Amino acid sequence: MSNEKFVIEGGRKLSGTLTPSGSKNEALPTLAATLLASEPVTLRNVPRIADIEVMIDVLRKLGVEITELDRHSFVFDPRPLHTSSLDADLCRRIRASILFAGPLVAKTGQAELPPPGGDVIGRRRLDTHFQALAALGAKFDLGQSFHIRSNGRLKGAEIFLDEASVTATENAIMAAVLAEGHTEIENAACEPHVQGLCQLLVQMGAKISGIGTHHLRIEGVERLGGADYRIGSDYLEIGSFIGLAAVTGGELTIKDVNPRDVRMIQLVYRKLGLEFEVRDDNSIYVPPNQELKVQTELLGQIPQIADAPWPQFPTDLMSIGIVVATQCKGTCIFFEKMFEGRMFFVDHLINMGAQIILCDPHRVVVVGPSRLFGTRLESPDVRAGMAMLIAALVAEGTSEIHNIRQIDRGYERVEEKLRALGAGIERVTVN
Repeated sequence: MSNEKFVIEGGRKLSGTLTPSGSKNEALPTLAATLLASEPVTLRNVPRIADIEVMIDVLRKLGVEITELDRHSFVFDPRPLHTSSLDADLCRRIRASILFAGPLVAKTGQAELPPPGGDVIGRRRLDTHFQALAALGAKFDLGQSFHIRSNGRLKGAEIFLDEASVTATENAIMAAVLAEGHTEIENAACEPHVQGLCQLLVQMGAKISGIGTHHLRIEGVERLGGADYRIGSDYLEIGSFIGLAAVTGGELTIKDVNPRDVRMIQLVYRKLGLEFEVRDDNSIYVPPNQELKVQTELLGQIPQIADAPWPQFPTDLMSIGIVVATQCKGTCIFFEKMFEGRMFFVDHLINMGAQIILCDPHRVVVVGPSRLFGTRLESPDVRAGMAMLIAALVAEGTSEIHNIRQIDRGYERVEEKLRALGAGIERVTVN
């Protein structure tokens, strides 16, 4: 069986104009939400990445009729749905398969799901999903597969989530929109992709208020219609390319940006001396040749960058921020609160020459700037893979990155976008 690797010649200044792909984290729940409709749903700006292709295959196996309008636009007709059991082999390949639980039990009264796969970045509990569905009246048996069922229509309820889990919030929303009566979800996640899911459901006829807050109010409806919805740009990809441009000294313009999505990213990057401008035409401008210098806090204290639920700095950009910090003058602490396995990729950066101390599974200290040197790398997850790619583009000499299917899961045709900016990168098949 063949696989692929990236071969990268580092040390080039990357400049140009970039249009980001649609948001992976918005596309995943909106694909699942098409099951709730009684008519066809059109989704546009769908990113063509590995995780999305698997989700589309899952929908096909369930019986959904899918028409491809163009590379990034699809029509999903759920009316031929003929089963509520998910394909086990497909589900092992993605974490997002759990998002089918809410729509299936709401629409058909039952769902059978194998345990989801996805990134190995630490313990990723599912308790909150099942607590929310149970509050709406669902019953479940947990074994080698998850069997979820309801006796008749789900019932609205007051739900207080024990953590502001993005996917558990999305499952609860998708189950509640067809439930009988009123539902309130408190301590709800409110990331841009959660807001996008809500906006699609409202377009389909759902009654949701409080969108963008931690308190959602939903009036259940008997049926949902079709919609024509455009998925927003991926702010995580935008944050990745801002960091890439800065550490290579390049000048970059990024189009089609929602300015509200990047406010915390801007504040955090400013701690590393990285500046960018959000312009009135919804674009971002990263100026060239920035002098990256860690900005100490009041009284000269070493700054800490920590992740947390929205609107705080996203966990998915912690790996990118660490690579940026290796090229900054000064010392910075990164505190990963959400996953105990995300930081272990820094061993690869240390092998490249980075000055990083892994304090424990959640914290690293980065001292910069460091000269990085090309080497052989292995991508452990989506975001660490992109971080390694950025490090390789900064490094002196040649790097190889293996297991790049992890990068493909979150970034569409990344090597083509990079080459357009002047990068020396090739995708090579390995037998």
